[in-house]
Amino acid sequence: MPQLNIDSPHRWPSEWETQAATWIAWPHNRQTWPGRFDSIPECFFQLAKLISETQPVYVLASAEMLPTHHLSELSQRSNIRIVNIPTNDAWIRDYGPTFVQRKDDRSLVGVCWKFNSWGNRYTPYDLDAEAAVRICQSLRCQRSMSALHCEGGALDCNGQDTLISSSNCLLNPNRNPGWSRQMVEEELKMQLGARKVLWIDGGGLEGDDTDGHIDQLARFVNRTAIIAAISSSPEDPNKAALAANVRALQGTATAEGEAIKVYTLPTPPPRFVGSSRVPESYCNFLVTNSTVIVPTFRSERTDGAAIELLADLFPTRRIAPLDAYELSWGLGAFHCASQHQPESSTNP
Repeated sequence: MPQLNIDSPHRWPSEWETQAATWIAWPHNRQTWPGRFDSIPECFFQLAKLISETQPVYVLASAEMLPTHHLSELSQRSNIRIVNIPTNDAWIRDYGPTFVQRKDDRSLVGVCWKFNSWGNRYTPYDLDAEAAVRICQSLRCQRSMSALHCEGGALDCNGQDTLISSSNCLLNPNRNPGWSRQMVEEELKMQLGARKVLWIDGGGLEGDDTDGHIDQLARFVNRTAIIAAISSSPEDPNKAALAANVRALQGTATAEGEAIKVYTLPTPPPRFVGSSRVPESYCNFLVTNSTVIVPTFRSERTDGAAIELLADLFPTRRIAPLDAYELSWGLGAFHCASQHQPESSTNP
């Protein structure tokens, strides 16, 4: 199918471009980490502190959460601001706005997708569905309201007109019934300023509840390179699907016609809590202005390989490993738990 050129007023900067801030949402829903919640606030505390070394951090938290020890300490830090916006869950990447720039004046725009809790999986989600608009209001930035049910974790870009996503997610009837691939592509191009969308169809991680978010499967690391998850274990049920994703990306090119190089990143050995598989992937790393925060999963061999490869791919940034062993039981890691705000002409 020929690529459709859409005249969008927006450009979506890549994550390795200069950022104005990072947004996170304070964890409070114990059902997200059943039986293992107690260690989660400390994990978010360490994440917020680490990001704040590089840039401002905005933390969504309702007023009744403020007396907690971790939030109280964070609120005393000059580079961290607590924002009184209530949420249902902590995965702000998925329900927060996708921040873009207007092409004409580089002003900040928040793209507000429709959010239905990953295909109506969890209720309630009314506060999360309202959060993108409230975040934009708090920044006094422009909003672009989309009709597409979409989560931020389903999207990645190279900052120059090329997106990557998973058809298992965005073309799923539990999000966008009646939408064709062409309709979805047109909306993504209009909202994000892309000229080309790369799709993978091989499947996601066993235990994942997002229908295959791209930030667990494949990420751009520069304009012409993608890092993709593969299985490190021969008997892993994820092995075939992840290999199919890699094959789909090999031989692809950017919207500018440049060949894309694909690097592979082995996942940790399969891990279960009871009978439930924990979906762990190093693709869920987080890029800030001077740091790459790499989730680690207490697997010395694969943790070390991920740190080494990401250090090679981001040579100008400090690599900061951060334990995500308990966090991943909530079915995400540091990219899922954050939303980056690019520099713009209208940053406060």
